[in-house]
Amino acid sequence: MTEQNTRLGILLMLATTLIFAIQDGLSRHLAAEYNVYMVIMIRYWFFAAFVLAVSARKPGGLRAAARTTQPFLQTFRALLLVTEICLLIVAFTILGLIETHAVFAFYPLLIAALSGPVLGEYVGWRRWTAIGIGFVGVLIILEPGVTVFEPAAIIPLIGALMFALYGLLTRYAARRDTAATSFFWTGTVGAAGMTCVGMWFWEPMAPADWGWMAALCLTGVLGHFTLIKCYAVAEASAVQPFAYLQLVFVSIIGVAVFGETIRMNVAIGVVIVVGAGLFTLWRQRKVA
Repeated sequence: MTEQNTRLGILLMLATTLIFAIQDGLSRHLAAEYNVYMVIMIRYWFFAAFVLAVSARKPGGLRAAARTTQPFLQTFRALLLVTEICLLIVAFTILGLIETHAVFAFYPLLIAALSGPVLGEYVGWRRWTAIGIGFVGVLIILEPGVTVFEPAAIIPLIGALMFALYGLLTRYAARRDTAATSFFWTGTVGAAGMTCVGMWFWEPMAPADWGWMAALCLTGVLGHFTLIKCYAVAEASAVQPFAYLQLVFVSIIGVAVFGETIRMNVAIGVVIVVGAGLFTLWRQRKVA
């Protein structure tokens, strides 16, 4: 059994959140200049290459990694994730990094809410209360009825719902498949699906932007590597709360690089959503 090292796990989670925040900043920059589908397609090519390299080194190699008794579920999971990524990056270009992530932070609460109907898990009244409070936080961020409601604000909310469903289906798939198998299908099917779409939107890229694209691909691979190492050395329940720090890193990048501002209602809403999410994680760990 792998020796648990919570302190190292927390450091790796902090590194992961910083890397993914930088990746989001790079995605926003490139998607503002080029077609979103093309940007994600190239990013997924590198991700698939990383997945294949990791899978080849596992016992049994690529054949063992690809073996599954639930191919339709694994395919749907992979396509769901890549669609969610497309939605989120579109939201970056319309709403900015800060407001997109402020709404997207609701996804852990959606996982808690959907774990009952999808996985048959029991969700008690305390967690339902936290989910309700978190939704109030989302409403404070969106401000429906207070200002002219921005329909695009629904995009990250849909993305959060899709990512929550992806997370639940990953847990469902884990009942019969290994993590290595799910990882293999996520990268390869996602790359294949994105290529079928992105190839129709190819456009020339400036030499300087190929450097940014290379950085985007490297942060994607590095982020998944540190996340894998994080979960290898520490329990997920111990390190997951620190994933919320991605909001902090994203906010710094949004303000410093893209000139975004943090509106008061967004700050208040984020505190409520994150607080409710942390309570849900704590409650889930206590029940477990």
